[in-house]
Amino acid sequence: MSMLLSSLGTSIANVALPTLALAFKVSFQDVQWVVLAYLLAITTLIVSVGKLGDTFGRRRLLLAGIALFTVASVLCGAAPSLGLLIAARALQGLGAAIMMALTMAMVGEAVPKDKTGSAMGLLGTMSAIGTALGPTLGGLLIAAFHWQAIFLVNVPLGLGTFVLAYRHLPQDRQSAQGDKPRFDSLGTLLLALTLAAYALAMTLGRGHFGQLNIALLLAALLGGGLFLFAETRAASPLIRLAMFQSRVLSAGFVMSALVTTVVMATLVVGPFYLSGALGLDAARVGLVMSCGPIVAAFTGAPAGRLVDRFGAYRMGTVGLLAMALGAIVLPLLPISLGIPGYVVPLSVITAGYALFQAANNTAVMTDIRADQRGVISGLLSLSRNLGLITGASAMGAVFAFGSAVSDVTTAHADAVATGMRLTFAVATALILVALAVSFASRARTQPLQPSKENP
Repeated sequence: MSMLLSSLGTSIANVALPTLALAFKVSFQDVQWVVLAYLLAITTLIVSVGKLGDTFGRRRLLLAGIALFTVASVLCGAAPSLGLLIAARALQGLGAAIMMALTMAMVGEAVPKDKTGSAMGLLGTMSAIGTALGPTLGGLLIAAFHWQAIFLVNVPLGLGTFVLAYRHLPQDRQSAQGDKPRFDSLGTLLLALTLAAYALAMTLGRGHFGQLNIALLLAALLGGGLFLFAETRAASPLIRLAMFQSRVLSAGFVMSALVTTVVMATLVVGPFYLSGALGLDAARVGLVMSCGPIVAAFTGAPAGRLVDRFGAYRMGTVGLLAMALGAIVLPLLPISLGIPGYVVPLSVITAGYALFQAANNTAVMTDIRADQRGVISGLLSLSRNLGLITGASAMGAVFAFGSAVSDVTTAHADAVATGMRLTFAVATALILVALAVSFASRARTQPLQPSKENP
């Protein structure tokens, strides 16, 4: 439920943006901050809340996150102005960050190693259900009630989740006061500012880089350098840089970012291709686009069982190969087969992604120290978010460049098809890079396995 609610919070608000623009009498650019505030809060804070859970107890912090998400949902529904709605959405995003990071960490701790893949697959299924449910549920609630209902629906769901978590989650282990590490306040602040600058650089201007975007990107680079310097000096760093010596962890984070960049291409470019090249109306575009989350919802749990049976590395490779195959044929099949020629490759990409995610999460979350599960879970979620944010900007820019027009909404069908081919040529290249990273990490870690028993 924690994973479903945090995913639902993202997708359910997108469908309400036109309604919110009319309700508050603001521009579409202004109302986009209802979505951006939520995503920025998750992106900038998810690593920090994972570390907080490792330090002060995951159960109590997860309960606080669920409560915060629920209260913030009430504030969103009662907001009298756009500014207050955006502030409440940022609070809701903080609650979602806690839920996303600590749910995976607690599952990684509670589930036996031979069942980790199934558990990670189930989390992927719940996330996909939340993403798929958002547009449909949001549309129904707005039509039957008003925009406030898309936020207030989280209140009973949040209360139910809180009760379940309070009754069934295991108590946090008690540790001596002297054993608790100090929280890295400076590192937390630097990382949050760095990630916020990068996220804003990638999202402002919707793929068109201006002076503000460049300045924010430079600020992110500077902040990243300062963060790394601060972590080498901190007594109890937010992120122990030595853990990146583990090739499994490093490769897992890199591959996750690359693969989610490709997934975002289907979400950003897909609607333009379906309407511009295939001539579908808005209703049919939405129907075709919903196939992706539906496939992910149905394949997440089976993918996890396959990971448990055949191994994370093998199934991760199969998932990446399936994504590469889908990315190659996606721009080609619709030309001759129409809508089925788009749906089938999209389903292959999505199923491959579900399999890869279950395998990658299992590989990363298995055999790690108990006091690092929260921060590593946060880093995994961060890598996905950074991939989505980068994909929305970079892949949109590649599509616009390939279309060779200033406004893709008015582009000719041939220009849209050309942009689509270039976009998914780049997407295929990114997946091949992820495969290369996977092979390299496997080749280098293989000789180390016999000495694994040596502490």
